[in-house]
Amino acid sequence: MSHDPTAGGAAVVAPSSRRLFAVLMAAMVAMLLAALDSLVLSTAMPTLVGELGGFEHLSWVASAYMLATAASTPVWGKLGDMYGRKGVFLASIALFLVGSMVSGLAQSMGQLIGFRVLQGLGAGGLMVGALSLIGELLTPQKRGKFQAMSSAVMGVAMVGGPLAGGFLTEHLGWRYCFYINVPFGLAAFITVAVALKLPKRRSPAPIDYLGAVLLAAVITSLVLLTTWGGTQYDWSSPVIMGLIAVAVAGALALPAVERRAVAPVLPLTVFRSANFSWANAISFLYGFVMVAALTFLPIYQQAVQGASASSGGLLMLPLLLGMVGANAFGGQAIAKQGSFKLYAVAGGTLLLAGILLLSRMDTTTGRLETGVYMVIFGVGLGLLMQVTLSVSMESVEMKDLGVASSTVTLTRTIGGAFGVSLAGIIFNGRITAGMGAESGVVERDLDRLSAESLLKLPEPVHEAYEKAVAEGTQWAFLAVSTVAAAAFAASWFIKARPKPAPAPPLVTPPADQVAAG
Repeated sequence: MSHDPTAGGAAVVAPSSRRLFAVLMAAMVAMLLAALDSLVLSTAMPTLVGELGGFEHLSWVASAYMLATAASTPVWGKLGDMYGRKGVFLASIALFLVGSMVSGLAQSMGQLIGFRVLQGLGAGGLMVGALSLIGELLTPQKRGKFQAMSSAVMGVAMVGGPLAGGFLTEHLGWRYCFYINVPFGLAAFITVAVALKLPKRRSPAPIDYLGAVLLAAVITSLVLLTTWGGTQYDWSSPVIMGLIAVAVAGALALPAVERRAVAPVLPLTVFRSANFSWANAISFLYGFVMVAALTFLPIYQQAVQGASASSGGLLMLPLLLGMVGANAFGGQAIAKQGSFKLYAVAGGTLLLAGILLLSRMDTTTGRLETGVYMVIFGVGLGLLMQVTLSVSMESVEMKDLGVASSTVTLTRTIGGAFGVSLAGIIFNGRITAGMGAESGVVERDLDRLSAESLLKLPEPVHEAYEKAVAEGTQWAFLAVSTVAAAAFAASWFIKARPKPAPAPPLVTPPADQVAAG
């Protein structure tokens, strides 16, 4: 189904070019804040634990934010479709800022974890709200540039997050990792509130509370399953079995609940579009491969190639530049040529080629060679990100834009959770086997081998660890290459975009019809 900018009966407002640019930049800032806060604390953790204590709960500082973000994303998308994107987007910014402020004021680890949940609930609406605004304010032919900017935001967050966290912690204190959100978030809030005018929208349908709870339960169970399985709990433990049971039961019950709901939080009708379904399948698959690569590439570069841990996200620049560049190019090219399939297949090809090349790295691979492989991989990622987002948003009517953007974001997140779990199991298994066989280091000592302590190890142990990390990376990337192959195969099922109908004229409604949407 081609996207109709007027679907749903509402006129499309034509803000001035200056106002439009200001609104879209504010949306990008909000997205950046949400992405940064998943990474900014990585370098602040030692200082944070030193002040608040609670080391045994440290992992929940990040996990609580990630879980709340993932679980709330589809709910925010549906609320925007029902009650207006402007008001819902502003509400998510406000909730995120409140969560940021109280996180900075936390006096214990328990408080911080609870406040991070609040912050994550707000963050879930920032990405989907920004993408939905892009979809509502711009025609498909003009979206490419701004959708590419959302990819650039992710790249900036991945590189700048750890660096910003380290700088703020060293010069101002870890609490400013949260306080820094407030001035930028307020600027985005005020800009959207003042510059954006949308027609009134309020659905008379009741909120699908049961569907939202079931979907959140499935998402939370899947993320915890992939986070805890094989690490904190054995795969056969009651906790893991319970999570599997909740996920399966929720997934089986959800379709029946959504079919009966007047305004389902995840309307099954959107999956009648083959392009939408395939785009989300590819989003899950490339998310699986992407997060695995982003997790284990820095470990390889530090342990095997001797890169310093302080360089943080800079190690990933070749990959991220390739991803952002391809996303920008793909957005413009798709808008001009109108071919989804060409760029989907190209992206799938480069994704598979890139991860296979990365799986060839060993103890003799140089940084330049690694950088070339990362660029190839990043270009494939960038093309698939652009195609899946464009296909998803153009396969639904205007009234379902929020659902489309939240679903494609969610499938990528869930895929990433599974990818890092599978790759981690394989990687850790190879490390344990390699170290145990070649140096006599027992498994309980492996967690103590950081990039810094590696230099202090005896030479035989040092060499054994380098070899084990290289082999672990090889096997992990070979495993996820099968998923990249599935993404490549799925890309062939994406249909070329039909010739778009002439865009309807943009109109500015009378003042008495304009309200904060």
